[in-house]
Amino acid sequence: MKVLVAEDDLTSRSMLVNLLTRWDYEPVAVDNGNSAWDIMEQTDAPMLALLDWEMPGLNGIDVCRRVRECNSENPPYLIILTVKGETTSIVKGLDSGANDYITKPYNNDELLARLRTGQRMIKLQSELVTAKQALAYEATHDALTGALNRRGILSRLAAEITRARRNRRPLFVGLCDIDYFKKINDQYGHQAGDRVLQKLVTALQNELREYDLLGRLGGEEFLIVAPESMAVSVENLYERLRHKVECLSFPTIADDLQITLSIGVVETHGNVTIDNVLAEADAALYRAKRSGRNNVVVTLVGIEKDPVDHSVSLP
Repeated sequence: MKVLVAEDDLTSRSMLVNLLTRWDYEPVAVDNGNSAWDIMEQTDAPMLALLDWEMPGLNGIDVCRRVRECNSENPPYLIILTVKGETTSIVKGLDSGANDYITKPYNNDELLARLRTGQRMIKLQSELVTAKQALAYEATHDALTGALNRRGILSRLAAEITRARRNRRPLFVGLCDIDYFKKINDQYGHQAGDRVLQKLVTALQNELREYDLLGRLGGEEFLIVAPESMAVSVENLYERLRHKVECLSFPTIADDLQITLSIGVVETHGNVTIDNVLAEADAALYRAKRSGRNNVVVTLVGIEKDPVDHSVSLP
């Protein structure tokens, strides 16, 4: 583990570097507070730091305050080195954001013990952050397909509507439905249906741009949000997705099957609510279904483009 050593006294700094190396740490040594802060700003900054209170430039207290102002989800463990052993100085150091302190001259065994305490705290903190991120992912993603779930996609859609209104840029929302999906479950079983959903999501994600959003509203319905795009390119995007799915083969125990998508697309510039967007997209999807399925119907500012009939029969 890397440990930052910020100590302006050459003898003390060399001694700390030697001790840390002997204890299997990887010391990163500087002789002033400004250099210490530069290192702590880096993305791969040490998670443990020994900061001398009195240094040229920023002192150890200043560095602690700056680190804490960053509000990192996984902050480093900071230990202040000081000759000031009175209670008021200790309180000031801890209030600045230091996790611990050790007074000079320090005992080597005590220093090692405090470093190991810092390591344990960093490990626990890292595990907590990982668990928190896992819970956040589970709360916003569909367990079966890995796409955003209803809560996740609607939350992201709300943010995109706000951004479209603020930037005055178009936002396109496509509501997708697998044609005759109930027949797949009835004929091939729900496990086959689950595999179809999983392969479908993988295929769609491979075709989407990095900033497009894909979410499962429920059952066989998916929402595809395409921010800041021109109408022509978006129409091509959804048509490309429809064609990609139409060309896929979905193996089952009995035989291979093909599926198709009906897609209703609506444009907004952010001056509507989520309910309005979903209602208009649902109306466009309904028209695609009525027109023979395997279609894309795009509604641009209240003007619908006629769908092209690509309908095929389910095997």
